[in-house]
Amino acid sequence: MKDTVLKDFMKYVSLNVLGMIALSCYILADTFFISKALGAAGIAALNLSISVFSIISGTGLMIGIGGATRYSILHSQEEKERTNIVFSISIKLGLLLGLIFLIIGVIASDNLAILLGADSSIFMMTKTYLMTILCFAPFFILNNIIIAFVRNDHNPKLAMIAMLTGSISNIILDYIFIFPLGMGMFGAAFATCLAPIISIGVTSIHFIKGKSNLRLLRCRMELSRIIDILALGLSAFINEISSAITLITFNLVILSLEGNLGVASYGIIANLALIGVAIFTGIAQGIQPLVSKGYGQRDSVFLKKVLKMAIITSLIFATFIYTVTFVYSDGIVQIFNSEQNIEIARLSKTGLRIYFIGFFFAGLNIIIAMYLSATESAKDSFLISIARGCVIIVPMVLLLSRAWKMTGIWFAFVLTEAIVAVYALYCKSKISMFE
Repeated sequence: MKDTVLKDFMKYVSLNVLGMIALSCYILADTFFISKALGAAGIAALNLSISVFSIISGTGLMIGIGGATRYSILHSQEEKERTNIVFSISIKLGLLLGLIFLIIGVIASDNLAILLGADSSIFMMTKTYLMTILCFAPFFILNNIIIAFVRNDHNPKLAMIAMLTGSISNIILDYIFIFPLGMGMFGAAFATCLAPIISIGVTSIHFIKGKSNLRLLRCRMELSRIIDILALGLSAFINEISSAITLITFNLVILSLEGNLGVASYGIIANLALIGVAIFTGIAQGIQPLVSKGYGQRDSVFLKKVLKMAIITSLIFATFIYTVTFVYSDGIVQIFNSEQNIEIARLSKTGLRIYFIGFFFAGLNIIIAMYLSATESAKDSFLISIARGCVIIVPMVLLLSRAWKMTGIWFAFVLTEAIVAVYALYCKSKISMFE
């Protein structure tokens, strides 16, 4: 039993962590190439835009994880027809919300750029990036939905390959569009937008080969089913939205303290942090099919073992990430500080060494929130996610920045995740399944 659990855990988690790291490289590649081509102003513009990318990504994950969770539970209970109804509604809902984002991109990108804090020096770059990613939102959302369902349809390897292929394509196209073709900020955004299209092309193999249990059906968009999908995926959405809210809050406060150079410094930290968060999200999404299956079969021993393995894995990764960033902080910052700005180097180095302490708690929070969501404890999962994404982080940033300026801002993330970790462990301890 133990060997089987470990084998399944390693299979799903390792593949999904690799895939999520690949996805995080979408923005990291943009950060690197933009820093070389457009300097601190380009990084500042990108950092203001990433919050919107997180909202789009979160929407796709909410539908994908929510729908795939219900799919996996129903599949383990042999409810084959209902599984395909869930899949069909998820795809239709993703297309509808993607169209709404597209319309916003066409008619409101300039207003959105101003709202996010772009001044005259970075307005056009911010607007360009925002408009481009919003217009391709349907593809980002569909990609997240299809990957989640393919993973839950017993094909985690293809889901990982799709994510890796999309990310590698993004890196290659970033270079081509920004340097040989000289397309600037639009080139960076366009490369990012082509990546999910390529990824969808890879996942289509799952359907073409005929081994898929997934079928698109003609069915009504019943409100009760939509609410069920969104509720189960809400923690995944909030986790992504937390990144957006944190980015917006940090950006606006940092602008008032250090201006665009401060935002550029935070841009380096935030984009590197995406890799850490991606690893923890990969662990959480990797255990989701296993947890949903164990829950559907009412196997509490299996569930406890999977959760324990996930938490231990997250702590190992957190230790590794923090050690590397602490020891090599100067070199890491230099990679993205193409203008060798002394102020950016100083702010970023201090920020990395403080901010990344929060990963020891963030991994725990992301995993427990996903675990609760996958076992239909949507309310507790939501409360954990909203606490770390908005309720605690925003006042923490505002209060600590007044007391300790930039140092307070970096510590706000750490203290927020630590406080939420205590609450997350409490939520988990009060649930006794199948007893």
